[in-house]
Amino acid sequence: MNPLRVGMIGYKFMGKAHSNAYRALPMFFPGALKPEMAVLCGRNEGAVQEAADRLGWREIATDWRELVVRDDIDLIDINAPSDAHKEIALAAARAGKHIFCEKPLALTLEDSREMLAAAEAAGVAHMVGFNYRFSPAVKLVKELVQSGRLGQIYHFRAWFLQDWILDPSFPLVWRLQKDVAGSGSHGDLGAHLIDLAHYLVGDIQEVIGMSETFIKERPLAENMTGLSAKSSANAPKGPVTVDDATLFLARFANGALGSFEATRFAAGHRSTNAFEINGSLGSVKFDFERMNELEVYFTSDDADVQGFRRVLATDPAHAYAEAWWPPGHTIGFEHTFTHEMLELTSAIRDGRQPVPSFREGVQCQAVLEAVERSVAERRWVNISEM
Repeated sequence: MNPLRVGMIGYKFMGKAHSNAYRALPMFFPGALKPEMAVLCGRNEGAVQEAADRLGWREIATDWRELVVRDDIDLIDINAPSDAHKEIALAAARAGKHIFCEKPLALTLEDSREMLAAAEAAGVAHMVGFNYRFSPAVKLVKELVQSGRLGQIYHFRAWFLQDWILDPSFPLVWRLQKDVAGSGSHGDLGAHLIDLAHYLVGDIQEVIGMSETFIKERPLAENMTGLSAKSSANAPKGPVTVDDATLFLARFANGALGSFEATRFAAGHRSTNAFEINGSLGSVKFDFERMNELEVYFTSDDADVQGFRRVLATDPAHAYAEAWWPPGHTIGFEHTFTHEMLELTSAIRDGRQPVPSFREGVQCQAVLEAVERSVAERRWVNISEM
C-alpha cells in the first residue's frame, strides 16, 4: 500500500508531538503503514514555514479549506484550537479524507455528534486523540481488568493536577476562553480522565459535580506558544470564561463508583495524571509522571508479603515494548503518540475503525456536559439525559 499522505492543521504543542510520532513510526514499527508528512497548515505563513522546516514537512499551506480537498492528501490531522475542530472535520469528511482530531472532539456534544455522523456517512476512518490510553502500563491495567485478575471493580478514582496558571498575572490564553476551548480544566484535563475511565472500567451512568474559577480576569496575551504566553506590563484584562477546577463523582453502569478531579491550581503539580482502581481481588495505581511503572496489589498474595508491588512495564510481556529498547530502558510522553498513530495507520491499512474513534469522543463529551449541567443545576445528572 502506498504511504499515507498526511495534511496537518496546527503546528504548536500537539503539532510537534504528532510530527515526532509520524517520523518515528516507520523506524520503530517497520510493518506499519508509512505516513508521508506532506503538508503542514497554519495561518501565519512565516511561522508555519519555520515549523515545517524544523519538524520535517514537505510543504506548507495557509488555508485549510484548500488543503482538505487536495487529491494528494489521504488523512487530515486536526490539532488546531478546539473551536476549529468541527468545521475542519466536516469539510474533511465531505472530501472523503480520513480524520484524526485532538480532544476534546468539539465545543459541544451536539457538534461532536454532528462530526461523528458526517464521518460515518463518508465511510472514512476517524480517531480522537486520547494518547494516554497508549501507555504500556495503562494497557497492562486494561488486561488486568478484562482478565478478571482484579475481580469485581468497586472504585475508580482519578486526578489530573497542574499549576501552570497559578500566577494571577499569567495571560489570558485561548485555553481560558470558553468560545475557543469549550471549557477549562474540565475539558482539557478531565476529558483524559473520563476516557481512561470508559476504557478501563466501562460506561459512566450518572454524575454530580462542582467547579470554580479562582481568577476571574487576566491580562490579554500578546503571543502564545503551547502552554506559555506573554503580555505587556500594562496590558488590559479580559474575563476568564472557563473553569479553573472541576471535581465530580460518578456511578458506572456496572455499579462501580468514581471520583474525578481536574485542576490547574495544584501548586507543585506540573502534570500529575493519575488514577487508582480497586477491585475485589486487587488494586492498581498509575501516575503518568512515572509512566513506565504500575503499582499492583493482589489479595491472593501470602499475608507476609502482601503489599503494592512495582511493575516496570518495559519487558516484552508489555504492549509495544519489543519495538523500543531492552527491558528496563524506559520510554516517555512522546511514545504514546507514536503508539496512537500506529493504531490509526493500522486501522486504515486493515479497513477498520481505529479506537478511540469519534464515537468515544462523543461518549466523553456527553459526560463533560452532564457534569456541567450538574454544576449548573446542583443535582445528579444521568448520561441518558444528554
